[in-house]
Amino acid sequence: MEHGHETTHRTGASHPTGTGPGEPLAPIPELVIISGMSGAGRSTAAKCLEDLGWFVVDNLPPALIPTMVDLGARSQGNVARIAVVVDVRGRQFFDNLRESLADLATRNVKRRVIFLEASDDALVRRFESVRRPHPLQGSGRIVDGIAAERDLLRELRGDADLVIDTSSLNVHELRAKLDAQFAGEEEPELRATVMSFGFKYGLPVDADLVVDCRFLPNPHWVPELRPFTGLNDEVATYVFNQPGAKEFLDRYAELLHIIAAGYRREGKRYVTIAVGCTGGKHRSVAMSERLAARLAADGVETVTVHRDMGRE
Repeated sequence: MEHGHETTHRTGASHPTGTGPGEPLAPIPELVIISGMSGAGRSTAAKCLEDLGWFVVDNLPPALIPTMVDLGARSQGNVARIAVVVDVRGRQFFDNLRESLADLATRNVKRRVIFLEASDDALVRRFESVRRPHPLQGSGRIVDGIAAERDLLRELRGDADLVIDTSSLNVHELRAKLDAQFAGEEEPELRATVMSFGFKYGLPVDADLVVDCRFLPNPHWVPELRPFTGLNDEVATYVFNQPGAKEFLDRYAELLHIIAAGYRREGKRYVTIAVGCTGGKHRSVAMSERLAARLAADGVETVTVHRDMGRE
């Protein structure tokens, strides 16, 4: 679960379909598919969306997802947003998921896939704490089940619109992340999470793009700046007065403008940009804040998360 600070910089249309011959057009429900590793927080994610007004179906066989969408379309707007939890408990049906997604794409259904991820260590601790076996471990160990599940879900993870690493998140922090993504009344074209982090604590596994700020001098070695973070004006001024800092910000913001336009064309709704320095306290925090402001000015709804700030 994340340390430190999170801010949001704020800047879905339904497609009509006929409910039968001669009947008026009805809106196709918006669809979210929740999947990911067992123990990574799928139930929490489903409950959060339910609290936000989504119609949630747990463990629906993938082959029935188009049928669920059709039923929602016939509800006369009463079921406008559907969330479906798909996991390995329905593994005999899991191979049908890609076929169902392809079918939805041909009908212009607005759908997103959320993938909940966590480290092996975190998942083992969670299964051991509730004294339950992993659904795929059989007669083996918990880690065997986790490895089998990762292999099964590898392709879906690669196709996911939003990947959330819950290794260090508690229930409340996961709900806050989902609230930030789904609580808005009008769905933006693109949402971005700009995450500062420390390389010494490891790369964020849910990052789409990773950038390294360690080429800049470290404020840690300036005694009067060391106690502060990149949110401090003096630290930010120090960082951006260094050779190459402003140029890097300008060039990377230009690159993100091109990437964001491409994501919009491809229908990708979420992107996580990880900005790293050694400890995730000074340089990456200052750079993340400036990048987030640039994205927001470009019309991208942006959440800024400082994963490792306060961890030292």
